[in-house]
Amino acid sequence: MAGFGTVAAVALSVREQLNRCFVAMDEANEDAFRARPVARLVQTTDFAKINADADNPIRFPTLSIFVWRVDINRATRAPWAAVAAQDGTIHLPLDVHLLLTAWDSDIENELRMIGATMQCLEARPVLAGPRLHPSGGWRPGEAVQIVNEDLVTEDVLRTFETLPVDYRLSVAYLARVARIDAPAEPGHPDVLAAVRGLSPSSASLP
Repeated sequence: MAGFGTVAAVALSVREQLNRCFVAMDEANEDAFRARPVARLVQTTDFAKINADADNPIRFPTLSIFVWRVDINRATRAPWAAVAAQDGTIHLPLDVHLLLTAWDSDIENELRMIGATMQCLEARPVLAGPRLHPSGGWRPGEAVQIVNEDLVTEDVLRTFETLPVDYRLSVAYLARVARIDAPAEPGHPDVLAAVRGLSPSSASLP
């Protein structure tokens, strides 16, 4: 797995997956979209410049991918800590939370974008091999699962309250488990002590 670039590699993998789907859908059915959308990564400030100019990521028609939260995956942290105790390095499992929003002047096309997005991610819920962005430095056999995230309406509305834009129809997905690894550091016994929750002075106690 990648080092600190893991989160970016996951977001890029989802972007490329969606764009492949949009192209395939449009080529298979000329009525799939009124205008073929493009999936783009966005940040908070982009929501203040929607369709403002050609350089802004949110220009119609767009499916924006907003990474709004990154958490440690609690279910797998302990097992990966055990692995770290053996190989003397870092293995930090993460959940990457994605908010996917359709943007167009045509409401029907927005709804088609949302439907196409959900169909694509549900049909291909595991990103592996060539479907993972090469910037991730993935190891053979690694994969990231994309699942629908069950957010209540209040959570979505609260997220939009922090953004410089009114609420838009969105769907939330979770990418798991993305892992940040770090190279092993020979000659640094404190790594094992930190993983086990021991201080260096107590690591040798029975």
